[in-house]
Amino acid sequence: MTRVLITGASRGIGKGTAIALHEQGHEVIATARDVSMLEDLPVAQKLPLDVTDQASVDQALAKAGHVDVLLSNAGATVRAPLETIPLAALGDLFELNTFGALRVAQGLLPQMRRRGSGQLIFMSSIQGRLVIPLIGAYSATKHALEAFAEVLAIETGRFGVSVHVVQPPAVTSGGAERAQVHLDDSNPYRPLLDKIGPFRAAPVSVQDVADVVTATIAAGDKAPFRIPVGESAKTILSARKAAPDHTPFLAAHLDW
Repeated sequence: MTRVLITGASRGIGKGTAIALHEQGHEVIATARDVSMLEDLPVAQKLPLDVTDQASVDQALAKAGHVDVLLSNAGATVRAPLETIPLAALGDLFELNTFGALRVAQGLLPQMRRRGSGQLIFMSSIQGRLVIPLIGAYSATKHALEAFAEVLAIETGRFGVSVHVVQPPAVTSGGAERAQVHLDDSNPYRPLLDKIGPFRAAPVSVQDVADVVTATIAAGDKAPFRIPVGESAKTILSARKAAPDHTPFLAAHLDW
C-alpha cells in the first residue's frame, strides 16, 4: 500500500486528489494549516501542517512516519502589477508556493534516499513556463518551483527518487476567486485587469488534475518529469516552446 502525503488538502486539488487516492486504495496522509478543514476526508491520517513553518513541518513529518509519495500542493496566488506589489506580499507568496514546497521535500528526502525509493510530485501550473500580466508574482513562484524540481530530479535520481511537475491551466476549484488582489481603482494598471481574460487557457476540473496525479503515482519513475493537464495546457505550452526568445511570449493578443 502506497503512503501519500498531501499538503494543502483542505480543498480544491488537494482535497479532490486525497479522495481519489483513498478510493484507489492508497493510504493518504492529508495535511493542512487548519486541520479542522480535513474533518470530512475519509483518509488514514490527518495532520496540521503549515509549510511556511519549519517546526510545523518537522512535527507533521515525525507523526506521518513512512511516506512513499509527496504531493506538494499547498499554494496561493496574488494579482498585482509588479511595480506596485508589496514586497512583503511577494515574499509571503514565495514562502508558501516555493520555499514551503522545498521545505517539506527536504524533510522527506532523507528517508526516501535511505530506502532507495520515493516520489516527489509538485503541483505547478502552465505559469511555471509562461507569464500572464498582473499574475507575474504567481508565475515567478512557479518558475522557481520548477527550477527546484528539475534540480531535485537530477540530484536525487541516483537514490531512486523520481520527481514530477504537474502543470494544469486554470482549475475550476475556486482558487482564482480566493486570490489576494493588490490593485485598487486608482492604480494605473487597473484597466489591464479587464484585458487578461483571453490569457486563461480553457480550465480543467479538480478531477482532471486528480486523474493525472493518480496516473503519475501508478507510473512511478516511468512518468514524465513535466506533465501538462488537459489539451489547452498542452497546446499553450507547445506554443511557448516554439516561440522565439527575442520578444516576450504572450498566449493571446493584448491591447495594452
